[in-house]
Amino acid sequence: MKSLKNTVQLIGNLGRDVEFKKTETGKHLAKVSIATNESYKNAEGEKVEEVQWHNLTGWGKVAEHMEKFWKKGMEVAVQGKLVHRDYQDKEGNNRQITEVVVSDFLMLR
Repeated sequence: MKSLKNTVQLIGNLGRDVEFKKTETGKHLAKVSIATNESYKNAEGEKVEEVQWHNLTGWGKVAEHMEKFWKKGMEVAVQGKLVHRDYQDKEGNNRQITEVVVSDFLMLR
């Protein structure tokens, strides 16, 4: 059961091309967002489509592969861990973000 702790798996479509950079320490970093879709029928029997957006981050070799192979609109399956962090934006405001740190992925289309 240890491997089930803080594990996230998502299948969805990339909302944009990957933002890729190297940190000051030389680590590779990739960021992108993924849309997951869900549909259901409401109380009136009408079909409702719901989209959720998720922030993805990749480090090291995973980031390099994300940057090289992932393109906007592509369907991917990702596995990783859920991370919450605080940061200050350019204006000095405190912000919070939730993201999935990708450890493995498959390109589906």
